[in-house]
Amino acid sequence: MTDDRKEKGRELLDKLCGNPNGVDGLPQNLRDYSLEHLFGRVWQGEDLELKERSLITCTILTALAREPEQHFHFAAAKRLGVPREKLVEMIAHTAHYAGWPNAMGAMRSLNKVWPEDTGESLNT
Repeated sequence: MTDDRKEKGRELLDKLCGNPNGVDGLPQNLRDYSLEHLFGRVWQGEDLELKERSLITCTILTALAREPEQHFHFAAAKRLGVPREKLVEMIAHTAHYAGWPNAMGAMRSLNKVWPEDTGESLNT
């Protein structure tokens, strides 16, 4: 079962970032946890669509001001077809609960990953 979850995790990681080995820089135990549990189980649930999970993750990372991780997850949201406007609106909404500095950092991250003037998604 673990190998099956790990393979599902690799497939999802490839879908999210275009690289099934996207966790290779991590220590082995953290890599295994990420592939087997996070991407192989948590992200595999049927009650939320991938786009919803992605938007939730981006919201949490915005609230926590985790800019390096925002880059990965904003790019993943783009890859999954989440419209840029939804991410911008999420950041504006989150600003009222998590603070303006966190929102401004998230906008900087989003603009690095997905500049405003392009407007395209990777799925179009």
